[in-house]
Amino acid sequence: MELRQLKIAQPELVSAVDMQIALIEMQRRVQSRVPLPWIQMDLEWLRAQHRAGRPIVRFRDLPIDWTDFRLALRQTADILRRFDALERADHDQIIALGREGHALEPLVADWYDRTAGLREVDPAAATQAPAGLDHVLVLALRPFLARSTESLAQQIDVSGWSRGICPFCGWEPDFAVITPGADRRLICGRCLAQWNFAPLDCPFCGNDDRTQVTSFATRDGRYRVYGCDVCHRYLKAYDARHAARPVMVTVDSIATLPLDAAAMQRGYA
Repeated sequence: MELRQLKIAQPELVSAVDMQIALIEMQRRVQSRVPLPWIQMDLEWLRAQHRAGRPIVRFRDLPIDWTDFRLALRQTADILRRFDALERADHDQIIALGREGHALEPLVADWYDRTAGLREVDPAAATQAPAGLDHVLVLALRPFLARSTESLAQQIDVSGWSRGICPFCGWEPDFAVITPGADRRLICGRCLAQWNFAPLDCPFCGNDDRTQVTSFATRDGRYRVYGCDVCHRYLKAYDARHAARPVMVTVDSIATLPLDAAAMQRGYA
């Protein structure tokens, strides 16, 4: 409903909204079939992971049905292609990868471990991958990863985690929310988990010099942008302190697309 109202309020975002709705509907269909995993972890291992700054969801913990994953991969690529968010050649390569017998499972496992910081990055492998593959894998894996994160979030206290990457899957934040209590919570761009982070520190490079952080807001104060003047990256946030609803990443990330342009014009990436 929020997305459809956004189409009326900001007609220039119609295509982006329609793509988001298609992705949400696809992910919900897949996630409805994903069982809630029962994950038990040794407390000392968890403490060691936290001390080392490593995420706690391992690939083998994910309740992946590979028939469902292939469907999610294909439908994600099709949706992105339909809305011109993926080149035809890259779409065809990704679809072909999903048909290569048992080759997909080790490819996805290796990608997850590398992007979670659990394995070294192979530059040669990265150059051979189709452009846009990371984006497709993030969206296709989300129904399975989100189920594992939901399970662990109820069992594990991550309040002591102070790093700029997700404590569950190791991905970077894609959005943030300023809570009614004025805390800032980062939101993972892959599994949508949330964790507390210093209000003005840069999650990407760790810059904690507030004079090197530029912040600006929309006129209504609903959204903010934090730009780091050290690494020149930025992060958008939803300000829930005076909002009528909680943050809705699937809505707010689209509603703030004009802020992306504003941040890029100021030299942030």
